[in-house]
Amino acid sequence: MPTVPSKPSGPSENEIHQDRRTAESFGSDAERYDRARPRYPQAMVDRIVAACPGTGPGILDVGCGTGIAARQFQAAGCRVLGVEPDARMADIARRHGLEVDVAAFEAWAPAGRRFDAVVAAQAWHWIDPLAGAAKAARVLRPGGLLAAFWNAFHLSDDVAEAFSTAYQRVAPGSPFALQAMKRPMDGYQALSTKAADGIRTVGAFTGPEQWRFEWDWTYTKEAWLDQLPTFGPLTRLAPEQMAEMQADFGAAIDAVGGDFTMHYTTIAVTAALR
Repeated sequence: MPTVPSKPSGPSENEIHQDRRTAESFGSDAERYDRARPRYPQAMVDRIVAACPGTGPGILDVGCGTGIAARQFQAAGCRVLGVEPDARMADIARRHGLEVDVAAFEAWAPAGRRFDAVVAAQAWHWIDPLAGAAKAARVLRPGGLLAAFWNAFHLSDDVAEAFSTAYQRVAPGSPFALQAMKRPMDGYQALSTKAADGIRTVGAFTGPEQWRFEWDWTYTKEAWLDQLPTFGPLTRLAPEQMAEMQADFGAAIDAVGGDFTMHYTTIAVTAALR
């Protein structure tokens, strides 16, 4: 099992977790987010559950959003509590039957509760990596697992180029440049390294390790255009900008036959409490 490189990634002038405007923008269309965002590979869910010290383990889902990952862990036989700073997202999760505390994880009061795993699905980069790892260490049972994971998508060159052109025309300066879309793992590797740095610095965990899971999903044009407004860099676009971008993307998908297969790599950074 590969470990995450031990060389620290170094400080950044613009730490992602400090971008609260983007972090708190997803709830502006929470229903769409819940409907359109991809799920996570069952093999990863099963592996996390198997690594927990308890039977029918208790899971804390940090930044649970609308409960997409939490519901998968529930279906695997886990007891799940979500922590989510956006009340609009938490409302959707509660409608799905989840228990959710509305709070930023760093400020959340566990009230003596302990867990077999702390997970974060597409959310750990919105949390201070040191404070988050330290809080996870305080609420985990001995041997409990911390697992932060992300879905990284890979586009074929022709689709990536068409998409990047649309991004750059409608939203100049968007981080979704062609290079980023052709090499998406670079960005997610940076996120996972930052998470590993925090875990390692806290010193309460083994590892950390990086797990990877490969999977494919076929999108219709309608399904992809539905997901598009939920991407962080695009959540604050004006309606006319989003309509223009969706028109360009729709044309690009039509040009490749009306649907396309996305290859995903789900990256998980994991570490067990000593």
